[in-house]
Amino acid sequence: MTVAGASAGATERWDPDEAVERLYATHYRGLVRLAVLLVRDQETAEEVVQDSFVAMHGRWGRLREPTKALAYLRQSVVNRSRSVLRHRGVEAKHAPTLATGTEAPDQVAERLRRAHVLDALQTLPRRQREVLVLRYYLDLDEASIAETLGISRGAVKSHASRGAAALRPLLETPHD
Repeated sequence: MTVAGASAGATERWDPDEAVERLYATHYRGLVRLAVLLVRDQETAEEVVQDSFVAMHGRWGRLREPTKALAYLRQSVVNRSRSVLRHRGVEAKHAPTLATGTEAPDQVAERLRRAHVLDALQTLPRRQREVLVLRYYLDLDEASIAETLGISRGAVKSHASRGAAALRPLLETPHD
């Protein structure tokens, strides 16, 4: 499939502005959801996705296959999310944690439930976490995950199986 459903010939004639506009309209929200699961922060996730679109816009003329622009964006979002997490790791060593404000009880329960799932995901090795997020949150097939992460389909299966097995006991455990 090509960018936003156009034919291959038409896609190649698009200028970067038109290509990014169409991709943005169709895929922005899904890419932000992907980034939120990886970086655990809506605002940062939006910045990651925006930066990915800007980078793709600048490289549009150099894309070998414009029909793979969405795969490029997914890979860019994953890579930029990794960078954010590395940066946070350095910051965490040097900055104190700030307390949260007051929340309604239902907001607290929802935040705790999400935090429980995200904390469980964070216990996984990076590759397993990425595979599970792409598979179960974006509903990508093995081939798309393999392309996004630059690994084989067999590796996708292995990481998904191991990650799911490691998550089961963590998510079955009741949380406060």
